Amino acid sequence: MSYRLEIGLALLFTLALGVVVWAGSRHSRTAELDFRSSTFLTGPRGSKALYDVLSQLGRRTERRRTKLDNLATTRAHRPAILAVLNPVIPLTDAELEQVVRFVRGGGAVVASGWGGDITECLGWRIQPEFRPDSIAVRSPHPGGVRLPRAARVLAPVQRDTSDRSELQSLVKGGDAAGPPGICRTLAPFATDTLVAAVNNRPVILRLRYRGGGSVTLAADPGWLTNRVWRDTDVPLVALALFTPPPEHPGRVVWDEYHQGFGEDTGPSLTGQTWSWLRHSPAGWAILQLLAVGLVWLATTAVRFGPALSVIERRRRSPLEHLEALGAGLENAAAADTAVQRLALGLRRRLSRTGGGGAAFKTNGDVLAWVESLELAVRGPQGRAAVRRLHNLLSARDRNPQRVLDTAQAVEDVWEELRPRRTHNAS
Repeated sequence: MSYRLEIGLALLFTLALGVVVWAGSRHSRTAELDFRSSTFLTGPRGSKALYDVLSQLGRRTERRRTKLDNLATTRAHRPAILAVLNPVIPLTDAELEQVVRFVRGGGAVVASGWGGDITECLGWRIQPEFRPDSIAVRSPHPGGVRLPRAARVLAPVQRDTSDRSELQSLVKGGDAAGPPGICRTLAPFATDTLVAAVNNRPVILRLRYRGGGSVTLAADPGWLTNRVWRDTDVPLVALALFTPPPEHPGRVVWDEYHQGFGEDTGPSLTGQTWSWLRHSPAGWAILQLLAVGLVWLATTAVRFGPALSVIERRRRSPLEHLEALGAGLENAAAADTAVQRLALGLRRRLSRTGGGGAAFKTNGDVLAWVESLELAVRGPQGRAAVRRLHNLLSARDRNPQRVLDTAQAVEDVWEELRPRRTHNAS
């Protein structure tokens, strides 16, 4: 049965499926509409370029998809630098407390935008909060680098420093509208402006604390995205922010939990695939092609079910071969030759050397040999078979049955004279 049709249809189905996937991916705009600064996203607003650049430079990097509840207490996976890039989910008070303790223990934090409340916890806020007016920035290098305009700058937060306000904050762990009270206990001993706007407002600010800890605040979250890193010289300035100091080596950990990629909150790969199949045009096309393929397979699967019965083939017995040879020679009107060849075949089978039959070239020699066989046969049936074979060789008629009778007589003589296998009694 030929399988060319099935193979051709399978190749055609695979080609159509590839074209549909390519067309759906080509017209998809999901990545471009995702504004999260996640290292999982390759769109213009994503931050996968930062992760790839650091990995290619040999930095040890890791994506964290769990909460920051054990950031300062866990020693086995303690990072050197924690990167929180403008998350969409705010940090809880417990997580902010862990961040503060992490900085006190000598850790470094890089936060962009509002940083999930990290910026306000350290006493800073971004301006403007609602109207994104860009402003030019000064180059931090003497030779000058090509930096984009900043959409945000940093400004200090004016806090109520009265004794009553601080007492309530410490007792309650934070007021209703502000950061937790532990944030007020973290005071920097040095503030460095790494990049400033033309109005002297900081765009990138580093706060250094006793014990070796530091926090770097980037006002404009767009500076740490794929598009800016591709089109500007921001990497020349920002790469130093993600380089661990020699006295605190370790890994650069990217917070992905607060970007919506948490292990306990985010959907699984199977769920995301099924959602994409149901909500995208390419996914609907794939499902329809799969349905057509299953229907085609169900209608053309003729080989399903029990095995079909076949004709049993068995090998012919030696007697059947002799009868077939005799019938062939008989049809060729060569009865004398057939009878003589059958007798010579018997001679070769009984000979131990296998070449003794070549000495008998005439009919008389064959008759003499057949007469000598009667002395070697002991039983009456064997002697009768030898006499019958002698009579068939001596006859001169053209009876068609003569060849078949000779073949039967040869087989009877062979059964009487063939060597028998003996078993050792011991």
